[in-house]
Amino acid sequence: MSRVCKDVRETKETKVLVEFNLDEPGDVEVSTPIPFFNHMLETMFVYMNSRASILTEEKKRVDDHHIVEDTAITIGNALDKCLGDRVGVKRFSHQIIPMDDALILIAVDISGRGGSFIELNFTREAIGGLSLENVSHFIDSLAKRSGITIHVIKLKGLNDHHVVEAIFKGLGIALYDATRVVGGSIKSLKGVLK
Repeated sequence: MSRVCKDVRETKETKVLVEFNLDEPGDVEVSTPIPFFNHMLETMFVYMNSRASILTEEKKRVDDHHIVEDTAITIGNALDKCLGDRVGVKRFSHQIIPMDDALILIAVDISGRGGSFIELNFTREAIGGLSLENVSHFIDSLAKRSGITIHVIKLKGLNDHHVVEAIFKGLGIALYDATRVVGGSIKSLKGVLK
């Protein structure tokens, strides 16, 4: 089985094209106007074991907010469509990711009621063109559009670069794990995850 996730979003500010495969590793191509965001998206999809193409064009120069938000929305929409009725998916995953001084807890639930619960405190304002307030905004937008509950807690960390990189690695690993098809029915007493 091969689950290819696709979506396109175009506004007056951005144009985003997303395609990734939940079941096949391969090349990851990321192009946005934000260098560090490119690096983090590439990291996330590599750790998701997903072949991916993420292309975001900035049509109206403002700042990094719309680029991050619209990219997250498009990835979330693609993931939501790709997961469909969620029959047979594992549903839950949690990961504790170390990266040097950083230690990050990530937990996901493909609940159908997407939301984010994030505890981070950064000491820098930005890294490589990415405002660090937009790390939480990316996770929140992704969670809401995909219908996945995402918890992110910084347990330790002094270097914000390490913290953010551990977050995107952990998110990739947790999303890969939770989206595995293990067979059977929908993992919910309600009988639906949508």
